[in-house]
Amino acid sequence: MNDGLIPMRYAKAIYEVAQEKACAKQVYNLMKEIVSVFATRPQLQSTLSNPYIAVSDKIALLGTIAKASDADPRFVDDICRLLARNGRIDLTRDIAAAYIRLYRKINRIYEVKIVSAAPMSEAESNRLLSLIENHLKGGTMEISYSVDPALIGGFSVSVGNERIDASISNELKQLRLNLIKK
Repeated sequence: MNDGLIPMRYAKAIYEVAQEKACAKQVYNLMKEIVSVFATRPQLQSTLSNPYIAVSDKIALLGTIAKASDADPRFVDDICRLLARNGRIDLTRDIAAAYIRLYRKINRIYEVKIVSAAPMSEAESNRLLSLIENHLKGGTMEISYSVDPALIGGFSVSVGNERIDASISNELKQLRLNLIKK
């Protein structure tokens, strides 16, 4: 993924226009949908990068993805045409990811990923979320839960660049490393 200057410049420009049109949240949801679709269908990137596919078809493809969101279709069309006109349509995924990062930073939205060895009870989940909220000191959380039996027991929590691993598999790994050192 290109985390460079060009995607961030486009993301900032799109954010500013979206703010003016009072649709930044809708564009945020659109960008999340775009990133999600690209994650599940990686061949889309090669389609957008293919010089033999007509730009109008690429715009139509992005329009199809956008229909799943609540963003203003005219604004989405404007974004697609801007990217196509400037030869940047192949950076759509990267621009969407940059927009998401920018929107989250400005609005203090934290992406929280919780992975547990077994499904958590509501009480356990609420207690863990309370601890995370106290740690973050404000802001909004976008939470995703998943179950990974390979953890053996316990859980791991990722918030941005921070990771807390309270799993039995991690404890065993740390124990093994300590024994190797001795």
